[in-house]
Amino acid sequence: MSEGKKTKYITAGRDKKWTNGVVNPPVQRASTVVFNTVAEKHHAGVNRTNKTLFYGRRGTTTHFAFQDAMTEIEGGAGCALYPCGTAAISNAILSFVETGDHILMVDTCYEPTRDFCDQILKKLGVETTYYDPVIGEGIQELIKPNTKVLFLESPGSITMEVQDVPTLASIAHDHGIIVMLDNTWAAGVNFSPFDHGVDISIQAATKYIVGHSDVMLGTAVASEKYWDQLREQSYLMGQCVSPDDAYLGLRGIRTLDVRLRQHAENSLKVAEWLQSRPEVDHVRHPALESCPGHQFFKRDFTGGNGLFSFVLKTSYPRATTALLDGMQHFSMGYSWGGFESLILANEPKSFNSLRTVANPNFEGTLLRIHVGLEDVDDLIADLEQGFARYNALILEKETTA
Repeated sequence: MSEGKKTKYITAGRDKKWTNGVVNPPVQRASTVVFNTVAEKHHAGVNRTNKTLFYGRRGTTTHFAFQDAMTEIEGGAGCALYPCGTAAISNAILSFVETGDHILMVDTCYEPTRDFCDQILKKLGVETTYYDPVIGEGIQELIKPNTKVLFLESPGSITMEVQDVPTLASIAHDHGIIVMLDNTWAAGVNFSPFDHGVDISIQAATKYIVGHSDVMLGTAVASEKYWDQLREQSYLMGQCVSPDDAYLGLRGIRTLDVRLRQHAENSLKVAEWLQSRPEVDHVRHPALESCPGHQFFKRDFTGGNGLFSFVLKTSYPRATTALLDGMQHFSMGYSWGGFESLILANEPKSFNSLRTVANPNFEGTLLRIHVGLEDVDDLIADLEQGFARYNALILEKETTA
C-alpha cells in the first residue's frame, strides 16, 4: 500500500527491527559491538555496510532508523550522516573529486561552502568556478573536460534565487557530471531532488529536520549510482554522529509537515505585509513574484518555509542597528529552521566579498528573516516597532544633513 506524504513522516524509519515493539526506536549507544562466535563476527563483517551492527562508527539501530527515514522521505538509495551540514557538503564533494578536477559551484552558496572551495579544495588542486544561480542553459559554456561536480543551492543563501534544477541537471548529466544539491531550504520534502535530476541531496538537518535549534546534524542522500562511493568515502574520512542526535533528527521528522506548513503560512503573511511598507524596496520570498526564479518555485516546489529576505530602499547602518537592537520576538542568530524567529542584516558592500559573478548590487540593506511559530500578529508588531526606530534615525539624518 502506498503512503501519503503526511503518513510517511510518521511511519518512516519505524521498521520493527529498529523499534523493538515500541513507538520510537530506542537510543542505542555503542562504540564496541561484541560477538559470541566467529560466525557472528564474520556475518557482521560481511554485512557491515548494510545496516548490521559491526562497530559504533558504522552506526547503531538508532542511526539505521534515521537513515531509513531520510531515504524514504527524499528518495535515493541511502543516507550518510555527518556532524553538521557543512560536514555533509564538504565530505560529499571530497568523496568524488581528486587533484586536477574542476567543480561548478553556485555563486549564492552558503558562505562556509565557498570557504571550503577557496581554501581546502584549492589546496588539494581542485579548481572551482562560480556561476550565476539564474544562468540556466548558459551553464554549458562553463563546463570543462575535467568538470566532476555541479553544485546547486536552491533557493540561494541570503538572496534566495531559485534555480532551474532540471535544466542544469540535464546538461550536467550529458557531460557525465555529478549533480549535488543543498536541499536544506526545502527540508528534503518540499522539493523532490531525485525527480528533478539530482544525484546527491544534502541537508543541514540542524535546520528543519531537527526543528528545535538544539542539535548539529548533516545528511546526504544519494542515488543508487553514487551511494556506495559516498558511504565508503565518508566512512574513511571518519564521519559519524551520536545516536542521541540521530534520535532527535528522527523525532523532528514526525512533526516536520505541520511545522513547515505553519512556518510557510506565517512567513507569507509577514512577506506580504513587508511588501506594503514604504521602507522596503522588494521582498525575496520564493512564493512571491518579486523573488528571482519564482517561476521555478511554482513549478518544482510543493511548499515553502519561514526563511526569506527583504531589501530596504536605503543603507544606513546606524538606523538598521536601531531596528535590530530593540526587537522583542526576532533574535539575531546564525541559523534558522527552529521554532523561533530570527533576523540578520547584510549591508550592500558585504556581498562584494561573498560573490564573484552574482553580486546583486543592492543599494539598500538586505534583512534575512526566519519566521518562527509565534503568533504572526506579534511578529508583525515587532517589525513595525523596529521600522519606527529605523525611521526615527533616518529622519534625524535627513534633518541634520
